[in-house]
Amino acid sequence: MPATVVTAHLPLKPAHRDGNVLRWLTAYAASLIGDNVYFLALSWAAAQAGSPTQAGVVLAVGSVPRALLMLGGGVVADRFGPRRVVIGSDLTRCVVILAVAGLLAIATPGLWLLVTVALVFGVVDALFMPAVGALPPQITTSDQLGRIQGLKGVASRVGTVAGSSLGGIAVATGGSATAFAVAGVLFAVSLGLLLAVRIAPLPAGGPDDSEAAGSTAWRDLADGLRYIRRDRVLAPLVVVFTVGELGFAGPLNIGVTLLANERGWGAAGLGWIVSGFGLGAGAASVLLAVRGTLPRAGLVQAACLVPAAVAVAALAYLPSLPAAVVMGAVVGLAGGLAGALGGALLQTVADPAYLGRVSSVVMFFAVGTAPLTYPLTGAAIAAWGPAPVFTASAAVIAAGALLGLASSPLRRAELPGTGL
Repeated sequence: MPATVVTAHLPLKPAHRDGNVLRWLTAYAASLIGDNVYFLALSWAAAQAGSPTQAGVVLAVGSVPRALLMLGGGVVADRFGPRRVVIGSDLTRCVVILAVAGLLAIATPGLWLLVTVALVFGVVDALFMPAVGALPPQITTSDQLGRIQGLKGVASRVGTVAGSSLGGIAVATGGSATAFAVAGVLFAVSLGLLLAVRIAPLPAGGPDDSEAAGSTAWRDLADGLRYIRRDRVLAPLVVVFTVGELGFAGPLNIGVTLLANERGWGAAGLGWIVSGFGLGAGAASVLLAVRGTLPRAGLVQAACLVPAAVAVAALAYLPSLPAAVVMGAVVGLAGGLAGALGGALLQTVADPAYLGRVSSVVMFFAVGTAPLTYPLTGAAIAAWGPAPVFTASAAVIAAGALLGLASSPLRRAELPGTGL
């Protein structure tokens, strides 16, 4: 599908007043809402069609191709351009989901259909995620990348809340078929908006470079890994991202659930803690969206992991629910700001020709390997209780902070000033 390329420089507008950025942001939000509706529809359909174990297998099977193919997705994004890959991903999801909605409306195909859909979505996600991370530098100027990360964070929060609510209403109203249809329409909306997004051309040496065209995918991937390893800012930044994500993943995704159950806070208490985390993360996104940049961004990014680590450890020792909610908000605020600043720094520092591969490495650890800590966290909490497990996870996050603070190039890394 041909891309619309801007031959002139992109207009000097703040991201929140740039129609081009807002089209991309709305498309991103629509896609996220569609993802959440799809996941709820898939889980409901799987629960209706099989046993709880079979439903769990259906939900888990999509993570396999996503983890295996994530690094290859970065190569594809750099070779063909991130916009083209994102559009292709949304088109595929739209067609597949609407077809599934039609099948479910007239028949009951069984678990095989749901497994196939989950596998397709896993492959599409492996392409979509690195491309999304590589696209912002081509739709705005470098001084707006921090603001875009903030806006993207706000869109993520809206997408999660709106998608869950909309999916629940759709399932309650018309079952899984209706929910799949709603998700398909949202992907179609996202696709239409993406087709209207203008992009700036890549510099020489990008995906259209003749030498790159003669290269193999493996060589491109190895070249991208070497590029990260040799860059004095990217290398420590990717390590900090990876270590921090491994520390956050278990406590925030399974640990707080087990903690709330042990403390007797129940589902309502869990909801309050998660809400506190979401509120803190949303505040971090709004801060960066409004300011656009922060001085000493590299130093702040690593330093924010310190209070986040302290708050993660504190969660397991606080006996009252209100205190745990406050700590959840601290984790969301500090961790969210560290993540947004890190994403903006990645997009600022990385050569656009490598940005898909750089994004894929980060996403590989964030959504590929980090979920492997869930069963380990659950087993460890069952054996030793939450306190030592949360403390160990906090130590991992703190180690990421120390690695970042120990890197002089990362400490000195800056985001361009907005001036707008």
